[in-house]
Amino acid sequence: MEKITGYCAVVTNMEKDNVHVHYHNKEYGFPIEDDNQLFARLILEINQAGLSWTTILNKKDNFFKAFDNFDIDKVARYGEKQKERLMADAGIIRNRLKVEATIENAKTIKALQKEFGSFKKWIDAHHPLSKEEWVKLFKKTFRFTGGEIVGEFLMSTGYLPGAHSEGCPVYKKVLKEKPAWAAKASKKK
Repeated sequence: MEKITGYCAVVTNMEKDNVHVHYHNKEYGFPIEDDNQLFARLILEINQAGLSWTTILNKKDNFFKAFDNFDIDKVARYGEKQKERLMADAGIIRNRLKVEATIENAKTIKALQKEFGSFKKWIDAHHPLSKEEWVKLFKKTFRFTGGEIVGEFLMSTGYLPGAHSEGCPVYKKVLKEKPAWAAKASKKK
């Protein structure tokens, strides 16, 4: 199998079909416009806590299936029956605190959508903040969101710099997709 070179250290010398390579090249650091996709990324980061990102990437399709493609409206309506279904699903991380946080966070996002128009607009309304300020805001707003979870969520969605090294070919692709104000902020840091 062919290995990749010249990219960020995390994927250099990995096989091209490795789940990390696809995530690195197609998703990590790229801005996300859709609220359901932002919600999905936040929940995947929450589920990674205490586990490897490889585990989450390998179970990613299962998560989307189990959580109705992270449809915020549907997940916010989950009750005991859906919680028990999720706790019995070996395809995802069966952690009651994480399952309950997912449902409660969907409800929180619905409230943010009502107030700000969208989850993305809520994030944009607070941008830019330092990582410490983001963590404080997320911990106040959402469940199961510590420093690493918030940092990775924001880096993986383009709100914090550092997803790719400047020499990585994906770095320039990410900059092209960011709004002009975000691209300028990333270049300054």
